[in-house]
Amino acid sequence: MNADSKESSVRLIITGRVQGVWYRAWFMEKAINLALSGWIRNLNDGSVEAVVSGLRENVEEMKKTSWSGPPLAKVDNIDVGIYKEKIVNSGFRQLPTK
Repeated sequence: MNADSKESSVRLIITGRVQGVWYRAWFMEKAINLALSGWIRNLNDGSVEAVVSGLRENVEEMKKTSWSGPPLAKVDNIDVGIYKEKIVNSGFRQLPTK
């Protein structure tokens, strides 16, 4: 994607109380509502990793929304990085824990 592109892809590492609190299901619902493609999964260290791709404004909204989480979640930090691998616009899915 070039700098003028209306689309972007980012990788998020979300830390805090984000496993066992329905964070992934909540995140998927929000991502689908924003018409984003990508995936989300738990990591063995207790964090959650997500890749979101779509219209830049929707990706930015998802980055902001990610701080909320469902009622039992408490997000302490979100590391954001550019994701350069190709993402097929095939919706949003949950991957197995890594």
